[in-house]
Order: sequence, then C-alpha cells, then structure tokens
Amino acid sequence: MVGRPGVRRATALLTAASDGAASAAERLLVAALRDARIGGWILGVPCGPWTIDLGFPAARLAVEVDGWAFHSGAERFRRDRHKQNALVAAGWTVLRFTWHDLDRTPDRVVREIRAVLGP
Repeated sequence: MVGRPGVRRATALLTAASDGAASAAERLLVAALRDARIGGWILGVPCGPWTIDLGFPAARLAVEVDGWAFHSGAERFRRDRHKQNALVAAGWTVLRFTWHDLDRTPDRVVREIRAVLGP
C-alpha cells in the first residue's frame, strides 16, 4: 500500500533479500552495478570446487568481495589465495573489493570493473 508508513523500508528489505547476495557488501556491489547499468553478471558462479562471489562469465571476470569478519581467519585467508590462483590458472581475471571500497568509493569500483570489461 503506497503511502503507508514503513512501505518504503519494507520494499527495500524485500529487494535486498531477493537479490541473491550472500552479504551486505555483495548487495552494495549489486546496487553499484545496477546503478551503472552494467549487466552480464551472475552471483555465486560455480567454478570447480569454488564459488565466485560475482562473475561475468562471458568476460571471465571474477569479482570477489572481502569482508573483514568473513575473511579474517588464517585458514580463510589461505583458501582465498588458493581460490584466486585456481581462477587465474583457469583463465579468469580476479578483482577483489572490500566493504570500504563498496561503501565509500563505489564509482571507483565500477570504473575498475568497466576497465576490465572494456567498451
């Protein structure tokens, strides 16, 4: 019901829950890509034993989102390095962004992604 208290917030929450993002940082990335009208991406792209946070399969571009809470342990740090090496060996370009990047400089994130995707 348009105009009712809380409708705008409820709509935002439903949209966030339905985008398939695994974290708030991934939701920021999705929002930045949508705002920039960049398409061709898929969340949770399987690649061997790994899952790419957000991928552009046609361009073989993997975008990884590194949140401090999820990536702070030594074992997770090692697994991320193994994953990146495997992706590069399989012909993917890997870009990594942090919450800070996505929250404070989304325009720079979009520029870096566009630079790899090309015109």
